[in-house]
Amino acid sequence: MLLFSINRARQSFMNKIRIKIAGLSYSQTRSGAYALILEEEDGNHRRLPVIIGTAEAQSIAIQLENLKPYRPLTHDLFVSMANSFRIEVLEVNIIKLEEGIFYSEIVCKREHAIIKIDSRTSDAVAIALRFHAPIYVTEEIMDKAAMVFDDENQTVEKDESETKEDTYNFQNLTEEELKKKMDEAVKNEEYELASLIRDELKKRRKNK
Repeated sequence: MLLFSINRARQSFMNKIRIKIAGLSYSQTRSGAYALILEEEDGNHRRLPVIIGTAEAQSIAIQLENLKPYRPLTHDLFVSMANSFRIEVLEVNIIKLEEGIFYSEIVCKREHAIIKIDSRTSDAVAIALRFHAPIYVTEEIMDKAAMVFDDENQTVEKDESETKEDTYNFQNLTEEELKKKMDEAVKNEEYELASLIRDELKKRRKNK
């Protein structure tokens, strides 16, 4: 029955909407989880929150921040294997929402064959980022689960992020010291701290 339901969703995946990652935030409703916020690319301010695990959130955050982990993560291993066997990821589709669970598929190409792989949405997004592949969702899912954020909400989110950065004091550190701290943070898998240090370095270079 579930297989039939998923197949029906795939067949009706006609009116799809391209989405992008708007951000990651700690889940207020589920301990130890994160909310992956997906947003329409056409600027309609509709956002789709998807609850994901810590490991998947970390993997997505690393790719968003262009950080290189000390050792390859599972999604990096998938990329290496796909490249070794000449498999290309064309796109990721969020095809179904049932009882609060999002169902996704990774659309791959190998030679002349198109292959669709069932996947958790968090894994599919992490892989799409690494292949620079587009992410799509159905209009039906957006109508059912998306939320609309106005400019005021976006400003509040930005202010909260800026406040969080203020908790770290980088002013008394040289650029060389910051680079060492960033390398240490990546090695210790403290990717949030590494991204903040990276932003501080960018800010200093821009002001020179």
